Amino acid sequence: MPLYEFTLSTSREGMHDITAQVRSAIRESGVSEGLGVVHCPHTTAGIAISENCDSDVLGDFLKGLARAFPDDPSFRHAEGNSAAHLKSGCVGASVTVIIEGGGPLLGTWQGIYFCEFDGPRNRRFYVRIQ
Repeated sequence: MPLYEFTLSTSREGMHDITAQVRSAIRESGVSEGLGVVHCPHTTAGIAISENCDSDVLGDFLKGLARAFPDDPSFRHAEGNSAAHLKSGCVGASVTVIIEGGGPLLGTWQGIYFCEFDGPRNRRFYVRIQ
């Protein structure tokens, strides 16, 4: 079961399309049918599948999370990034994709995104192919 590690540098907050890296890992693995898990090992970032056509959707995604999890001066976490932890917990640390025909089985408008909630940072994510 191959494991692939990728790195990226992020801005303060944003959605980074990592679909190409996931496709590359699947191709390199040689697996034509199976499962792929995309995992983020950070507590202030996450992985999501979202629309990859209209960038307004990604902006709306972040605006919605900001409304649901605003910075609150009463948060006690010393680093001051509690809202980022809450967003990460809501979005989740990983997604599983079906591999079919040597690639991820995604809908026409779907892409896989690394979601940064507390940048800028140098980040990692992993892809496990089974």
